[in-house]
Parts: sequence; structure tokens; C-alpha cells
Amino acid sequence: MRIAFMGTPEFAVIILDALIGAGHEIAAVYSRPSRRAGRGKEYKTSPVYRRAEAAGIEVRTPISLRGEEEQKAFAALDLDVAVVAAYGLILPEPILNAPRLRCLNVHASILPRWRGAAPVQRAILAGDRLTGATIMEMEKGLDTGAMLARLPVEIDRKTAGELTTEIANTGAHLLTHILDNWTRVGRMPQEEGAVTYAEKIRKEEAKLDFALHAVQVERQVRAFNPAPGAWFEHEGERIKVLSAEIRAEGGEPGTVLDHGLAIACREGSIVPSIVQRSGRAPMTTSELLRGFVIPAGTRLK
Repeated sequence: MRIAFMGTPEFAVIILDALIGAGHEIAAVYSRPSRRAGRGKEYKTSPVYRRAEAAGIEVRTPISLRGEEEQKAFAALDLDVAVVAAYGLILPEPILNAPRLRCLNVHASILPRWRGAAPVQRAILAGDRLTGATIMEMEKGLDTGAMLARLPVEIDRKTAGELTTEIANTGAHLLTHILDNWTRVGRMPQEEGAVTYAEKIRKEEAKLDFALHAVQVERQVRAFNPAPGAWFEHEGERIKVLSAEIRAEGGEPGTVLDHGLAIACREGSIVPSIVQRSGRAPMTTSELLRGFVIPAGTRLK
């Protein structure tokens, strides 16, 4: 098939690689424009941009798709289908209607649960047992289109980063199967009564809330790994917690219970195992405590 691919982060790179590997003709790749990143605030292209460029595929980075010229340029690609995976721009109706087989979206949840911007993180925070990948036809509403296929993925104790990679691989498999069997693909409307929305993650949500049950605090750790990183503050410095274990022992929420950095929650406690100081590489908790003492009895913010 002749395809335009529209995506931006690493999640989308996995989908793009599957399309290239399956032998589809990628007429063009659309990705978000370069943005300033890192300490030097230098302009940095997206992971999808870099992958497409390496593969010799034309990359387009419009700020918006609402303009008539951009829409004409898209229509001129003469597409069978457009595949969208975490692109980050709204597709207006002229774009949605341009490909002969319309636009397909690879969404990181089992729709209609967790429509929206942060389905992986919200599924972890909610304590869901399963999430997964859904391939759907795109329409004007937010993740409202008919579903072509769904495949579940178990969450277990996975971080958002680990889960995102697994879902991307699942979605890539589903997508290539659908494109190879297009004439036999069915469509299923979403059950509106089962809809939930995955709102964008706010930076302040990453601050660990020890007033919650230890189970919920540990979910925060996994949901915000790798970004933005769950954290607590001590002596004016933010310490990110990248992984943690749950213990039954409790105490006053936010209190350090021992010399191993067990931290009391509303019920139970968490013990960080991998942490990261500002501007430094991740380290074990024991490595942290050798040079940054946090005594038992300390109340963490």
C-alpha cells in the first residue's frame, strides 16, 4: 500500500519500522517540528524524523495541518491510507478524508477505555490489570472511531516506558496484519458507556504523595518512569524515584522509617531501589545514601 506515516516519539518509530519491514511504500512521513531540548536548549528533531531520514524517506514537519496549502500537499500524495501513531497534531477533515482508505490510528489502550493523551500512564495509575493496542479508523472526535482490532497487554509491574514499548510492538503487529488482510477486516463501534479519558500528565502529578496507600505511590513511580520522573524533595533537592518496592510496615506519612530509606505512606511504605539526583545518572538507593544522608525520622516533602 501507498502510505503516509504520521508520528513523533519512540513509540511511533516501532510502528514505522514495521511498515518499512512489511514492504509498504511510505510516500512521506509527517512529524512534529524540531524543538529545543537538553541543557543547551538546542533544536532537536523527533525520533520519527531521525528514523525516516535514515531510511531516505521524505519528512514533513508542518506546524499545523489546517492550512489549504498543507492539505493540498497531503492530498497530492495520492495515498491508500495514512497511519497515525502519537503524532501530536489534530487532523482536520480534509486530511482525514484524503486517503482512499482513510486514516488509521494506533492507540495505546484497549478502547474505549483511556481515550486521550496519556493512556499508558493513566492505566498504571488506575491499577488496571490489562491495557493494550487498538487500531481504529480516525474521525473528527477524540479517539472515537470504529475499531478494526484490539489486543491486550498485561501491565504487571511494568514501568510506563516498558509498557509503551510492548504496546507499540503489539500495535505494529496488529497494523501490518490489518493492512495485509484489508478486504477481510471488520469494524466495531466503540461502546460509549465504557469510555474513560486519559488526560495529559501534569508535571505536579509526578510529586510522590505519601498520603496515599503505598500501592498507589508505587504506581506513581512506575507511571512516571521514564518521564517526567516521580520525585520527593529533601534539603531543597528533588530526588527522582525510578523504582520502588512495597512494604507492610507503616508510620506517619512521609516519614523515613529506617536507614534504608523506607518511606511511610497512608498505609504501608515504599522502599526506593533506583533513584536519581538532579543532573546525575541513576543509582541504587545505597549509593545515594553513601553521599546524601537521609536519616530515619526525616519528614520528606
